[in-house]
Amino acid sequence: MAPIYDCSVDSELLTGMRLARGAIGRGELVVIPTDTVYGVAADAFSPAAVQRLLDAKGRGRQSPPPVLVPGIPTLAALAEHVPAEVDALVQEFWPGGLTIVLPATPSLVWDLGETKGTVALRMPQDRIALEILSETGPLAVSSANLTGRPAARTAAEAEAMLGESVSVYLDGGVAGTAYERVEGKDSSSTIVDATALAAGAGKLRILRHGVITAEQLRAVVGDALADEADEAEAVADTAADT
Repeated sequence: MAPIYDCSVDSELLTGMRLARGAIGRGELVVIPTDTVYGVAADAFSPAAVQRLLDAKGRGRQSPPPVLVPGIPTLAALAEHVPAEVDALVQEFWPGGLTIVLPATPSLVWDLGETKGTVALRMPQDRIALEILSETGPLAVSSANLTGRPAARTAAEAEAMLGESVSVYLDGGVAGTAYERVEGKDSSSTIVDATALAAGAGKLRILRHGVITAEQLRAVVGDALADEADEAEAVADTAADT
């Protein structure tokens, strides 16, 4: 059984973080807490590690994982163009439960799957996740569950589904407690597609309704956010992610 390290205990936190960094450096998988759900993380710049992540979840390359980043400045490095409205959103909701899809910088040397030239980016609001990211750089992180199963909100739930496919589990307690839980509502991050806006060809679209509401988004960007009728036309993979 892969070890689970209780990050509320100083000695286990130090050991777990050290082993997690080492595992990621070797192209292995690590489960980390985030502010929404638990995520399974891999080196975003290692195609073999990303494929290992997809295999562990039972997902194909048509469902590329999002990328978690350690800070807002990384957004400009990974995205080809950041519209003013997106900048306003990240200033308001990062770190936090908002994932934004943008055209990826063409020079990036990575293979996340069939992204069609885009990347989904988020800065999580969790001290353990941010500490890992500050040392490893951007990580490909998908929800720590088997495809079709509910996203894990504890390290134990993640371990029960992913088992030995993960080298290290970091236990940061129950995930998602910073957000109001609503029955039937996704407890993962809200995903906003900004690719049309970045291209000057449309508005922001919500691909998945999560912990950040449409009303909260519209309070920041106004009419730059498409209404629900327009959103219904968007084609998106709405499987649970972090």
